[in-house]
Amino acid sequence: MSLIRKKIVVKNKQGLHARPAALFVQVANKFDSRISIFRDNEEVNGKSIMGILMLGAEKGSEIIIEAEGEDAQEALGELEKLVLEEEDK
Repeated sequence: MSLIRKKIVVKNKQGLHARPAALFVQVANKFDSRISIFRDNEEVNGKSIMGILMLGAEKGSEIIIEAEGEDAQEALGELEKLVLEEEDK
């Protein structure tokens, strides 16, 4: 089982609020891996919309996404793409 983490700067103009957070949770829940997001000294469950909203990660925020499990690499790749998207879909 692997544990990987990646530091990412949020590019989405809305940050990780409302729709982007819901999309993040939707994608995270497709994977078996445990997903965590860190910002400053806070850690939240990446599969919990309330947790993500509590981080208050606006555009330009630096976060760390951590994935642990058999599909961690794939999960991190998809979630990173979401956070780095400039436009809200």
